[in-house]
Amino acid sequence: MPSRLATSLCGIPLKNPVLAASGTYAYGVEFADLVDLSALGGIVTKGLSREPIAGNPPPRVWETEGGMINSIGLQNIGVRAFVAEKLPALRKCGTAIFANVFGYKFDDYLEVVRVLEDAEGIAAYELNVSCPNTEGGGIFFSSDPVVLAELVAAVRRIAKRPLIVKLSPNVARIQPLAQAAESAGADAVSLVNTFISLAIDPRTRKPRLGAGFGGLSGPGIKPIALRMVYEAAQAVKIPVVGLGGIASSTDAAEFLIAGATAVEVGTANFWDPASPVRIARELDTFLEQEGIAHARELVGTLKL
Repeated sequence: MPSRLATSLCGIPLKNPVLAASGTYAYGVEFADLVDLSALGGIVTKGLSREPIAGNPPPRVWETEGGMINSIGLQNIGVRAFVAEKLPALRKCGTAIFANVFGYKFDDYLEVVRVLEDAEGIAAYELNVSCPNTEGGGIFFSSDPVVLAELVAAVRRIAKRPLIVKLSPNVARIQPLAQAAESAGADAVSLVNTFISLAIDPRTRKPRLGAGFGGLSGPGIKPIALRMVYEAAQAVKIPVVGLGGIASSTDAAEFLIAGATAVEVGTANFWDPASPVRIARELDTFLEQEGIAHARELVGTLKL
């Protein structure tokens, strides 16, 4: 990619600021025959857990007017199988690899990170904190600044690689959560994760998804995601990674202007797996047309 797109995130060199979001690109290697993975700014893997998870009952996806609702249930092969079966090929793909990590209690997160710490080829971790803390009465890590800070601090103590905390939008105010992650040692925050949603079949009067509720993503959430990215970027000094409905170069530019250092493309990958590469290429054209020498000149330039 042209040099005007080259950037870095938490000290990690990126060819461009456009990454493939977790949960939309499998483990990365599955797309090697469809996309030049080396042209991506980075790949955030499917969420990795301590043990394999089978996921939720079907149907798992429902298309909405402005995006999609999914309830995959964090299905994955488990961190040890990922390291043994996926990572060897993934580390050869020529782009930065970010391992998405989740759990339902502190030890889950810590064990996944311990396993990954012994593996080569990972640039950083992205902690998905949108899970209920089963040892803390079911409160979501993402909704309580104190619990979130405790989790991030615990992972920080054992993680030698950069730590990105992926925040949920299902909160009243994003600023306290971003600040809690920063104070506990996060190197960056990413947002937004999906919005809790419900689709109903009016004939059966049942949910459209097998698990009932799901997570809304896609173009419909972009205006809210932009607002929350701006608020988070104003509240912390660490980098912010923006995501939520990005499908074009101008979408990506808007997130950079709101304060994001880099962006992740998610739902768009379902209809075009090459979306991150296309968006990066078109972002370069946008910069050239606007007479902007480098993408970083857009970051945090919103005029309010």
